[in-house]
Amino acid sequence: LDWWHADRYCEQRFAQLLYEPQASEQASFSKLLQSHHVRGSVWLNEREGVLHKLRWRRDHIVPVLVFGDKTDTKYAKVLSDFPALPAVTACAHLQWDTRTQEIATIFSYAVPAFFNEFQLRGFVDEEGFVRFALIVHEHHSPYLPVFRADGHWHHFCVTWQQENGSWAIYADGKRRASASGLCAVGLSAPQPIYGQGTFIIGQDQDSLGGTFREKESFSGNITDLHIWQKVLSTEQIEKVRSCRVVEQDLVFGWSLDALEVESTVWEVTAQFLCPVGSSGFSYASCLQSLPFICRYSKDAYWQLQKAQLESRHSLVGRMTSLAEKTRIPENVFTSDVQDMNLSVAVGALDVLATVLREGETSVLESSDLLAVLQILKQVSDMEVQEGEELEMLEELGQNYMEVTELILEEQNIETWSSVSQVVRGPMAVVELCDRMMSHLAQLPTTGRTKITIQHGNIGLRRVTVKNMWFDYSSLQRCLSSAGSSAVPQDVAASDGGQKYLTTMVGTAVISSALLSDHQEISTSVRYHLQHRVQGMVISTCSVFLLHVSPDAGGMWSTAGCSVVTSLLDSTTCFCNHSTNFAVLLQVYEMQRTAKEELTLQTLTFVGCGVSFCALIVTFILFLAVGVPKSERTTVHKNLIFALAAAEALLVFSELAKTNQVMCFVVTACLHLFFMAAFSWMLVEGLLLWSKVVAVNMSEDRRMKFYYATGWGLPVVIVGVTLATSFNKYVADNHCWLNVQTNVIWAFVGPVLFILAVNTFVLCRVVMVTVSSARRRSKMLTPNSSLENQIGIQLWATAKPVLVLLPVLGLTWACGVLVHLSIVCAYVFIVLNSLQ
Repeated sequence: LDWWHADRYCEQRFAQLLYEPQASEQASFSKLLQSHHVRGSVWLNEREGVLHKLRWRRDHIVPVLVFGDKTDTKYAKVLSDFPALPAVTACAHLQWDTRTQEIATIFSYAVPAFFNEFQLRGFVDEEGFVRFALIVHEHHSPYLPVFRADGHWHHFCVTWQQENGSWAIYADGKRRASASGLCAVGLSAPQPIYGQGTFIIGQDQDSLGGTFREKESFSGNITDLHIWQKVLSTEQIEKVRSCRVVEQDLVFGWSLDALEVESTVWEVTAQFLCPVGSSGFSYASCLQSLPFICRYSKDAYWQLQKAQLESRHSLVGRMTSLAEKTRIPENVFTSDVQDMNLSVAVGALDVLATVLREGETSVLESSDLLAVLQILKQVSDMEVQEGEELEMLEELGQNYMEVTELILEEQNIETWSSVSQVVRGPMAVVELCDRMMSHLAQLPTTGRTKITIQHGNIGLRRVTVKNMWFDYSSLQRCLSSAGSSAVPQDVAASDGGQKYLTTMVGTAVISSALLSDHQEISTSVRYHLQHRVQGMVISTCSVFLLHVSPDAGGMWSTAGCSVVTSLLDSTTCFCNHSTNFAVLLQVYEMQRTAKEELTLQTLTFVGCGVSFCALIVTFILFLAVGVPKSERTTVHKNLIFALAAAEALLVFSELAKTNQVMCFVVTACLHLFFMAAFSWMLVEGLLLWSKVVAVNMSEDRRMKFYYATGWGLPVVIVGVTLATSFNKYVADNHCWLNVQTNVIWAFVGPVLFILAVNTFVLCRVVMVTVSSARRRSKMLTPNSSLENQIGIQLWATAKPVLVLLPVLGLTWACGVLVHLSIVCAYVFIVLNSLQ
């Protein structure tokens, strides 16, 4: 087969083309070819990159110069004469060698006056982007990122003009950088680029036409280099990028006849260059037919064998009985993968969706899942012709989304795990959907500019930008169990008082790409995603970088992405390129040192012990001394009883940790008595309001209301919580409510409400007290000095605040600050254990 069909053949069988052998593997490679009776060359995969498989440019025949490793000998010299250039544009297609991060010279133009008269240099930065710098008259622009170092072909153009020294760099059709003043000297305008110089591809000239240095040489592939004596417009640059030549003002057009090529630089005339191997490694035209070998990893091969042997072919059997034109392969290894056309693909996916819907509650077998993925691969690799019926094309998209949704159902989690070595997780489905979307480019028309196809939690939308999203729930249930390297595994490291729990995909996964003439153009993207996770999180904006094929999986990377804003429930990100996006959440749990924990326990024990003694003494005094019975003493006694019971239980709760039943009982009692204590603090506030601000009901009716609030409300809250969350009620490591679930809000919610009410009561009481103190001061001491009056009013303010803060429980408000630092925790313990 040709290279593309060979590559597709292997990928549809969950394999890859055999890799280029390293020097140590050459003997075993030759033996392998002999065992398969292969005498000539076979197709190979590149180790250092992925061929950019653009079907619509396969017929474009182009000579390519292949620069291997960096050397001081490989070069190509342009034989054309160059006039003086008041303006210039140079464009080419480039495949960058990703193995090195050293500076590389793409081309250099030297004249006797300046060896660096006109030059383009670049290198790969730490984030994986190729940065370009333009040199004119030995003046250097800054290095700026232009495209990703991904092993793909990229198109670039650089422009410069004498007026103002303005320059620009374009990559893949988009302007990546521009400025003015390059090589302007003082107040004078820059000179044009001098003529009659020497133009060298792949080397930096330290003398006219020579003195090359290995560390500054270019390694990679280059083709379609053209040079004009003018600045091309954006439209013309786009035309050149699509392999169409702009003839006007062309100084040099790409042709091997106009080049002097050093003997070790490979010259290949082909539509596309693909790697081949026999006794050695070289390149050949991708369209010629050669033998090939599909390569499996051992683990993937044995998983595939196991899936085949254990298969009952239930899904394949049902599909075969329903499908008229499509034969569903029963064996991954031996089946011939047929070429799809649009009508066959629509019919196959329609039947597949029907079969999957009928068995929606049943679990897919491993072989069934692989068969479905094989069909999805065939459809996504299908050749869609111009002028296809739009209704059928849209139906294809709808069926594809439905099948994708059905295989990501929750009951198939174990099935994804069982083929984890063959298909590295459900992100493979995301990549297949992304491929599928390219077929839908014909759908938008002038009358229908926006297309949305959705099924369940998965969909795609397309204007000039193609967008795709996978709802968080669709992927998350499979990601964690599919053995994917996409999501980093949990570790138990400790850092800065916080315990790292896990890194997880915390949002939907979205994909975005801009298309022009069916070709992707990388563009910056700003996206906003919502997330929901318990505990403290740090958001990371990430993109999913795929390996050689969807089945091989990939990894999440932060390259080129940054967090714009991070909130508790959402994150906004900016990425300088388009691909698959998500927000990864690093989940942390507060962790303190053993010394800090001991200090907190000691403070709690001492504080609660002192409080308990003081509360008991106070309660006895209320009973023994014969304090007159009143609303206030009754409320005080109930508050004292509830608080004393809660603090006594808290001190001894550690002893119940080892007994599950006892711990559950202690937790329920702690919940009840602390809730009762806060309810009686609320009653204290209501009583204060009735005494100081307004009286609205009789004392007898008030007491019934107070008892209903003080004891009835806690009993109802605890009862409802136990009834609805019995199995999630207690925390794992201590006898208290579970903070990892919503159960904790059965305590925190009412407490926050009570604190809000009592804060309002305190403010109103202070206002009344200060007003009363001011009037009394004027009546009793009308001639007192201003300082005395201010002192009286300050005391009138401070006294009720100091007295009422603990009575109304407002010291508990500092509990919201405990997670910020250990000091806040100490303050919280001291204030509230001594309440």
